[in-house]
Amino acid sequence: MDGTWQAIIAAAPGFNLGLRCSADEILGIDYLPPGPEQAPRLPLAREAVRQLRAWLKDPGFEFSLPLAPAGTPFQRRVWAQINAIPLGQTRSYGQIAAQLNSGPRAVGGACGANPYPPVVPCHRVLAANGGLGGFANARGGFLLDVKRWLLRHEGCLPDAPG
Repeated sequence: MDGTWQAIIAAAPGFNLGLRCSADEILGIDYLPPGPEQAPRLPLAREAVRQLRAWLKDPGFEFSLPLAPAGTPFQRRVWAQINAIPLGQTRSYGQIAAQLNSGPRAVGGACGANPYPPVVPCHRVLAANGGLGGFANARGGFLLDVKRWLLRHEGCLPDAPG
């Protein structure tokens, strides 16, 4: 991806969401440190911002965005398993790995490569001990704070352990 943001929105205390898209497909959504917003430049970006804001108000909101094909066949299988986790629930990396006859680290790698959070809610995947594990290929910093916020927002955990 070329890194050109089509929109940046203030999502919640402590983070923004950056959106990349073409005229026809969402190319990526990233969690960013807080900063100034950038108004959407394309019609699809405006619609994506509308849907992201709706989800931020109501975690039960269901996205209907055209996502660009991405990932390896294995990553797509992991993302399908993640998409099947019901709102308000979590799974461990090991549980998903067992469903796919894989290993937890491979599942973690696929989670970290997810280009569409929160549309593909990889924040619902936790370590075996119920801890946060990693998030977006990070083991600390503001991204784990984002994961805690997302889990609380969706009612997965009242107080996400570290």
